[in-house]
Amino acid sequence: MPVSRKSDTSQKNALKREGGLVGLILACVGASIGSGWLFGPLFTAKMAGPLAIGSWILGAAAILLLALVFAELAPMIPRAGAVVHLAHVGNGPIVGHMWSWILFLSYASIAPLEVTAVLTYANNYYPGLLQPHTDLLSSFGFLIAVIMLGLFVITNFMVIGWVLRINNAATWWKIGIPLLTAVMLIAVAWHPGNFHMRADNTLSDVHGMFIAIASGGVIFSLLGFRHAIDLAGESKNPRRDVPIAVIGSVLIASAVYIAVQVAFLGAVNPADIAKDGWVHLHFQGVNGPFAALAAAVGIGWLATLLYVDAFISPAGTGLIYTTTAARVTLATAETGAAPMWLNKINRHGVPWVTLILLFLVGIIFFLPFPSWQKMVGYIASMTVLSYSIGPIALIQIRKAMPNLERPFRLWGAPVLAPIAFVVSTWIVYWSGLRTLNFIFITLFVILAIYALTGVFRKGRWAEMGWQYMWWIFPYFIGMWVISWIGPKDLGGLGYLAFFPSMGALAVLALSVFYLAIRESVADKTMRVYMRQFGNKVPSAAP
Repeated sequence: MPVSRKSDTSQKNALKREGGLVGLILACVGASIGSGWLFGPLFTAKMAGPLAIGSWILGAAAILLLALVFAELAPMIPRAGAVVHLAHVGNGPIVGHMWSWILFLSYASIAPLEVTAVLTYANNYYPGLLQPHTDLLSSFGFLIAVIMLGLFVITNFMVIGWVLRINNAATWWKIGIPLLTAVMLIAVAWHPGNFHMRADNTLSDVHGMFIAIASGGVIFSLLGFRHAIDLAGESKNPRRDVPIAVIGSVLIASAVYIAVQVAFLGAVNPADIAKDGWVHLHFQGVNGPFAALAAAVGIGWLATLLYVDAFISPAGTGLIYTTTAARVTLATAETGAAPMWLNKINRHGVPWVTLILLFLVGIIFFLPFPSWQKMVGYIASMTVLSYSIGPIALIQIRKAMPNLERPFRLWGAPVLAPIAFVVSTWIVYWSGLRTLNFIFITLFVILAIYALTGVFRKGRWAEMGWQYMWWIFPYFIGMWVISWIGPKDLGGLGYLAFFPSMGALAVLALSVFYLAIRESVADKTMRVYMRQFGNKVPSAAP
């Protein structure tokens, strides 16, 4: 079965290649600096105390490792929603379809989450957007949220060049305001003693440092690099620009987040954490930690500026995620994981049907879902799980086509790729048993739907490539069992301590990694797939 159901490579003819290098970098950075910077440092500090800085450093290293993998892979598949196609190449249709829906769910939920973040801050100066004493939208807030989401969709009906120009302008602001905030808080309210206070008297700060990577907003905030991959089909020179944008955006966003985390830790009043530690830190009556801090230390103008930024930063992120979510959905239709009618592009190069679908699905996420912190845990874990296919695909393609032209070639890939897969597995695990239950139930429902489709549609079963996907069963089941018997910090029974459980997961992940390589699609079939993306592939392995 081909990767795309449209052999004329319609995306190349219909989607407009108007994205330049600066636009790609700013799209990635703009996607990274949204609600994550407004809320992430607080939740990370509550989980890890001063070791929150370590959470951001380790999270940045983990994301950079994944980004390096995709810096090699993405230019070889210069199509919108490249990761969807990538999952197909080495692992067959059924794995590709499952990964398509993981990606769709993780992307479709982010714009509504960013809208909710805007309204959470706005409720401070325009009460009534949230239900009293909760983080849930009121009826009026729900209406405003739907209107805001609609504006994201309407803006995306512009050609991609204009969307990126709007994002570029917003991103320069989004970089400047967090850095200004960090400088001002360090200059006006610096308490070095805060860096010696623990999170609380029970949870290990070291354990909290790792858990915060998945559940405190760290990974969620640093995943913006993926937009260079998703917009590769609309880049003027994807083979040059995508690797630079992927790596550069991770470095820029990481520097900004580490700076604001240091400033946050140092600016909190020591009296607020002296008794019960960081875990009980809160700001009475204010839904926004940085604005509250600025007001508390006497920088009123900065607090006002932060309320303005609380609209611009999440809104900019929501806008660009709507853009890339439409491309991911488009690729999902192209690969056969979704109905073909979603694969419609108007004369301006806009995937208009997928935009309408995202608007309708996005409204569902405004219903009473868990808090921002829990939602980012779900989203980050699902996204990292979907991107964990990258290290596997890298080695599969290297094995099948060792001499294929690669604009960027990852040094040490045979070592770094399995390490990246292990780290991805750890991140998903750190999100906790409750999150794993949600993810795995969702995946097995999707798998059951495709299995029933194969049974009732004659000939469909053989086309799905079930023989290439058996590695996911020991992977998912093994991860769940280790989490179930793992530490209580993560919702487990406590039979397996934190670091031994990570060791067990590393063994599981490495075993599954090499099993997936062994069970991959035939080299000949992979070469056929790669030709569809414009690669010059020999008919036989060199």
